Amino acid sequence: MTTEPVEADTAQERLRRWRLVLGGDPADGTGHTLAGPDAAMDGALTALYGKRDTPRAGRDRSAGLGASAPAVARWLGDIRTYFPSSVVQIMQRDAIDRLGLAALLLEPEMLEAVEADVHLVGTLLSLNRAMPETTKETARAVVRKVVEDLEKRLATRTRATLTGALDRSARISRPRHHDIDWNRTIAANLKHYLPEYRTIVPERLIGYGRASRSVKKKVVLCVDQSGSMAASVVYASVFGAVLASMRSIDTRLVVFDTAVVDLTDQLDDPVDVLFGTQLGGGTDINRALAYCQSQITRPTETVVVLISDLYEGGIRDEMLKRVAAMKAAGVQFVTLLALSDEGAPAYDREHAAALAALDAPAFACTPDLFPEVMAAAIEKRPLPIPDAG
Repeated sequence: MTTEPVEADTAQERLRRWRLVLGGDPADGTGHTLAGPDAAMDGALTALYGKRDTPRAGRDRSAGLGASAPAVARWLGDIRTYFPSSVVQIMQRDAIDRLGLAALLLEPEMLEAVEADVHLVGTLLSLNRAMPETTKETARAVVRKVVEDLEKRLATRTRATLTGALDRSARISRPRHHDIDWNRTIAANLKHYLPEYRTIVPERLIGYGRASRSVKKKVVLCVDQSGSMAASVVYASVFGAVLASMRSIDTRLVVFDTAVVDLTDQLDDPVDVLFGTQLGGGTDINRALAYCQSQITRPTETVVVLISDLYEGGIRDEMLKRVAAMKAAGVQFVTLLALSDEGAPAYDREHAAALAALDAPAFACTPDLFPEVMAAAIEKRPLPIPDAG
């Protein structure tokens, strides 16, 4: 007896959802009218995704917010009321792109209203040179909040993973009992297996060394700061600061477009690093690698991490020769097409294939995987390259 009301409620809920998805066009076929919070939610979606009667030249634009800062501030408040934070961030990114709201982010009251994330930081950094002084402190506060959140998420695991890798990379042949690397010791002594006793006689012990306070490894982060690499620049700056805080790693951070800037002396504050970048412009990977190569004094103890989409505007053959020379000298060379949580990036496949032929495969890396990639490079073992699929 209760089946019909339940089915009716389910049907109404389906109509409600389809009405919100389809946007209320007369041809949507739902015949459903929205009220209360649903109507307000629909209004927020329409302001961003509703079609203009007259699209602007060059792009199909949406309508509803115009260029009014108060209207945008109200809209930002509405979407935080009706949607979860992850959806809010997506809608903000769409608004910046579809409605041309980047200029409005130069106003302090607008910055205080937005939901801060990595993509917003990238937008602010791209606007840095045009930003008025009245906005810069607010922008720095927004960037600092995102950076501190990322450090909380990434720092502890990164330090733990790399400390272990540094210890293991300093192996000793006469270890104390608690320093024995049993996996490697067993593998090295398999020929001494005694079948009658079903045991191995370990004639040679292999142990972990304990990394001393002196610098053991040098890491050079070479980061492409072209506009498409914004999220990677943010994450690289955070990781650079974390690595620089470790005594056993000498960290250098180099950013480049057609020029090369060494930001190593600012690594104690990743916010300063980020505001020292200049997103946009061309790309000269060869020039950047030439500078990084000049900073290497102990090749066999150095890891160079190139973070770039590989769209080279410099001398391609020279770039490849530099990579080959560094690898031949003993440098561990890592190529990341992106350092971000996003999907597969656009990149120059010809250059990626050429690097792979030099045994420097290029792949996209999430921030969560980055510590494992660095640990493998430090220990000189195969990199944990994610599946292409």
